[in-house]
Amino acid sequence: MAARSEPIRATQAPQRLLLKLMITIVSGLPRSGTSLMMQMLGAGGMSILSDGERRADADNPRGYLEWERIKQLPKDPSCIAEAEGKAVKVISQLLLSLPAQHQYRVIFMQRPLPEVMASQDEMLCRRGNFDPGEDNSVVARAFQDHLSDVYGWLNGKPYVKVSRVHYHAVLREPRETAESVAKFLEVPLDVEAMAQQVDGNLYRQRRK
Repeated sequence: MAARSEPIRATQAPQRLLLKLMITIVSGLPRSGTSLMMQMLGAGGMSILSDGERRADADNPRGYLEWERIKQLPKDPSCIAEAEGKAVKVISQLLLSLPAQHQYRVIFMQRPLPEVMASQDEMLCRRGNFDPGEDNSVVARAFQDHLSDVYGWLNGKPYVKVSRVHYHAVLREPRETAESVAKFLEVPLDVEAMAQQVDGNLYRQRRK
């Protein structure tokens, strides 16, 4: 019996090692649903790399689940090694600084730009930093150009696998989205617990 079980252990070992070393990244534009996806992954049983520095507030009452040190990624790419076997939020501007010596699976959240911008404006207004004179068309073009650069970079890296998840799909079909994410990550997550994190009442910047 021992001789028969040895090949199974041999084939399973590389997969277990891959999962241990794999870095799961949740990214996207600000206000695109990255915090919600982090909450879903945590509820599903994935280890989350977060320091709790940024507290929950009116704009995100369930918390941001961010890791402050990730901001040092351009100067210290080696810091991402702390995320091996975990999920970490990385703003889209920092994705291009990810070092090549790791394997990444990126969940990139997508949300219509008008909603992203409206949500950002509301947040900035609440904090007293809103500039009513800013040209939204210029900001929208900058966002589009940025996304084009990011998508090109992600699609051109053999050590990066990407799943684009639409914010609206999360709200409409939370369980199906959770199943899709678990399949993409190849991790046995609790999809029911993930789906329960979705609260449509927090979808406040609707655009028809």
